[in-house]
Amino acid sequence: MSDKKILTGIRKAKAENRRAHWVLLDPDDFTIDKAVETARVSQDSGVGALLVGGSLLHTNQIDTFVKSLREAVTIPVILFPGDATQLSRHASALLYLSLISGRNPVNLIGEHVKAAPIIRQYGLEPIPTGYMLVESGAVTSVEFMSGTRPLPRSKPSIAAAHALAAQYLGMDMIYLEAGSGASLTVPPEMIAAVRACVDIPIIVGGGIRDREAAVEKLKAGADIIVTGNLLQKENGLERVREVAGSVSKFCE
Repeated sequence: MSDKKILTGIRKAKAENRRAHWVLLDPDDFTIDKAVETARVSQDSGVGALLVGGSLLHTNQIDTFVKSLREAVTIPVILFPGDATQLSRHASALLYLSLISGRNPVNLIGEHVKAAPIIRQYGLEPIPTGYMLVESGAVTSVEFMSGTRPLPRSKPSIAAAHALAAQYLGMDMIYLEAGSGASLTVPPEMIAAVRACVDIPIIVGGGIRDREAAVEKLKAGADIIVTGNLLQKENGLERVREVAGSVSKFCE
């Protein structure tokens, strides 16, 4: 079984006020060769970890995908599963996501029950994470696939109450998600409200496309920012370098 070394590292970084930039790689968007190249550039740029997963996986090569990344880099490769089929024994850990902003039991506990025996068999480190979808100005893949409504972006107190409930339930992290390709990012006021209520690490992702947006989230209280669709933009790898650099400078 896992010794929880990834979560221990995240907690240590938070205690030392060290922020991080993670990159999300969706196997539907990358060939293995391109993913490996992106992973290496990300690591060299100061990215702290790679997330692997997506709302839909049309490929059945997630095991090979994750294994290839683990062999290419030394930073953690963490599963970001959309459901119980998106698991690999080669991952460093996985975010055990419960979509607490919604009321769909499949995403609150259903997929977790299916995945639990496999996680134990693989010896993966599960990191219980309260996953909160935030209104972003567009219908995102996760909103559509989960059949849940996002939290209203103008109601930070609702997000804070959900996050506090997650901490009380024993979850180890909060993930505020605007969604892949979001038009609007998670508002800094919402991040700050959540930060004021919880002690556990906060991850923020969705729509972060430049260093200014990244720094805004960090100033509001995010411990980790995640970029994904940024890689699909023109000069995507260069933008990743800029965001990673801004996170590093923020910690100095």
